[in-house]
Amino acid sequence: MISLVDRQALANNIDIARDAGARLLPACQSAGITPRTLQRWKTHHGLELGDGRPQAVRPTPRHALSELERAQLIAVANEPRFAAIPPARIVPMLADEGVYLASESSFTRVMVEAGQNAHRGRAKAPRASRPPTTHIATASGQVWCWDMTYLPSANANLSNAGRWFYLYLILDIYSRKIVGWEVHAEDRSEHAAHLLKRTALAEGIHAMLSKPVLHGDNGATLKATTVLAMLNWLGVKPSYSRPRVSDDNAYAESLFRTAKYRPEFPVKGFADLDTARAWAQHFVHWYNVEHRHSGINYVSPEQRHVGEDLAILAARDALYKQAKQANPQRWSGDTRNWKPIGPVTLNPERDSVVKAHAADIPIQQKAA
Repeated sequence: MISLVDRQALANNIDIARDAGARLLPACQSAGITPRTLQRWKTHHGLELGDGRPQAVRPTPRHALSELERAQLIAVANEPRFAAIPPARIVPMLADEGVYLASESSFTRVMVEAGQNAHRGRAKAPRASRPPTTHIATASGQVWCWDMTYLPSANANLSNAGRWFYLYLILDIYSRKIVGWEVHAEDRSEHAAHLLKRTALAEGIHAMLSKPVLHGDNGATLKATTVLAMLNWLGVKPSYSRPRVSDDNAYAESLFRTAKYRPEFPVKGFADLDTARAWAQHFVHWYNVEHRHSGINYVSPEQRHVGEDLAILAARDALYKQAKQANPQRWSGDTRNWKPIGPVTLNPERDSVVKAHAADIPIQQKAA
């Protein structure tokens, strides 16, 4: 958009060039405009009033949300169950209930206009990185990752060294389900080995033809002889991050970040071990059952782990197509992509490599 001052200067320079003998077309081309643009400026008072588009009064589109619909979106967003949830998760959760009110972008726009879309939590914006080639999972039970994180203690007189509790988690990267967890007052390899054994029993890997890969960092506890012996006994193949590379275990680190930025996480620490274990149990249930995970198209990890995500995403797709048929003016293109997420890589990999891996490895059903 050319400002009024620039318009007047361009028109004046063109007039000077023409008085000097230049033709109109080359003079306009040198100024970066067409003769038709100059003619329109002179005919419609464009050299006196400037561009009128910013002040133009445009009619409201017929398919725009009504005031009643906007109020309904705000009311839904303010429901207690959605108080700490962004529109990206509200919309899929409503779709699972057979309710379509508006798209995610419309939800966000209405909330922004109402001043209710401020950033929640203490988290900082993530920084992009380029991780290396690694393992690929085409179904649950193929690739696990695990790690340990520190939970602060609120009692400085506790006997545990360093005044920390230790949370161990095992995550299935395909479904994002937490398949095993424990909280202890000491960081010991015996705890990690016990967690491995208990998780393997719960997931029934003894009946699997192909045992899972377990990826972890290079921490002393996770590489201890006791842990390696348990892995060998279970038939689980170990995998480790590269030395001095902090993002080779991204799924586990992302999970810990989600845990520690939950509203109910006690920033000042846990009173005792029982309190820490109770919080961890509540978090694992929320994460596996209630949490709509953005990495798996907003289904819960439990739903994807048992294969229910296919039917759920198909129902959402059908609901969106019905909404488009009911009001096609509100859709400028196809409906939202509700296709299930395919193979998952521990770190990003080329599509050709993922497809070749999926073609070579048959998908095994989860053991009962």
